[in-house]
Amino acid sequence: MGLFSFLTQEVAVDLGTANTIIIHNDKIVVDEPSIVTIDLKTDKMVAIGEKARQMQGKTHSNLKTIRPLRDGVIADFNAAEQMIRGMIKMINTPNRLFPPALKMVVCIPSGSTEVELRAVRDSSEHAGAREVFLIYEPMAAAIGIGIDVEAPEGNMIVDIGGGTTEIAVISLGGIVTNKSIRIAGDDLTSDIMEYMRHQHNIKVGERTAEEIKLNVGAALSELEEPPVDYIVRGPNQMTALPVEVPVSYQEIAHCLDKSISKIETAILSALEQTPPELYADIVNRGIYLAGGGALLRGLDKRLADKINIPFHIAEDPLRAVARGTGIALKNVDKFSFLIR
Repeated sequence: MGLFSFLTQEVAVDLGTANTIIIHNDKIVVDEPSIVTIDLKTDKMVAIGEKARQMQGKTHSNLKTIRPLRDGVIADFNAAEQMIRGMIKMINTPNRLFPPALKMVVCIPSGSTEVELRAVRDSSEHAGAREVFLIYEPMAAAIGIGIDVEAPEGNMIVDIGGGTTEIAVISLGGIVTNKSIRIAGDDLTSDIMEYMRHQHNIKVGERTAEEIKLNVGAALSELEEPPVDYIVRGPNQMTALPVEVPVSYQEIAHCLDKSISKIETAILSALEQTPPELYADIVNRGIYLAGGGALLRGLDKRLADKINIPFHIAEDPLRAVARGTGIALKNVDKFSFLIR
């Protein structure tokens, strides 16, 4: 048994639609975009993570960039398995005779069906995991933010990721009410692509739309510290001639308005289902925002104005879920809410 435990490697995986983060020995060892490039002739993986992202939209007919996860769930089983395996290989382990047996904690959206849970578990096992524990994303985010999830108090988490927005009220180590909607970062990106096509007659790809979102993305049309306009270059749709268009944050706030309204509605609906005692706790404490979407300028202010409860952005919101998954890995025996 001693030898076996020596050969076991423990990893925590935040398997996200946009980014995958792996924690080993309390350190973030992999933080890469969830993208793989596959050679269609041999079905082998050519690139993974950042390298594959640079190829996105630039491949020829033999290569294909795939995002294995869509809306928080595995959409391409083969690519997901290759991606998990490739990312685990990035953890620098000295060349061993036998690859170590893996013990994994993986986080999943709180609205996952049995079939989706099975897909994550199977992919992890195919990638070499002996033991797989699953944890719901909002629970992992709460632990990562530093909330005592086992206390008899209500805490509300809104985790806006790439594929899903997870809204959950947590108390006594369990999720009391949860709402998982498939409106998140990816939808905001496609809103921007659509807007640029209709409004400016310019074609932009997913990567450019992502850049626009990072540079001038906003949830409010009046910000105290407005970002400078972002110059977008691309082909005109009618003439195919190159054009340059400056894009302001007001425009983007206007084009993202519909999707953000849907997130507001989901938060209100989760609050409606919350028992009154926990509701009082949430009003006193405020609501925590995690995930990459929390970084959208003015989002916390917009939500607070709409819902009349203060919103707090977690420190390093992009990695809150991963940190929580890492803490869960160390407390596998203690946390009863992990799904075995």
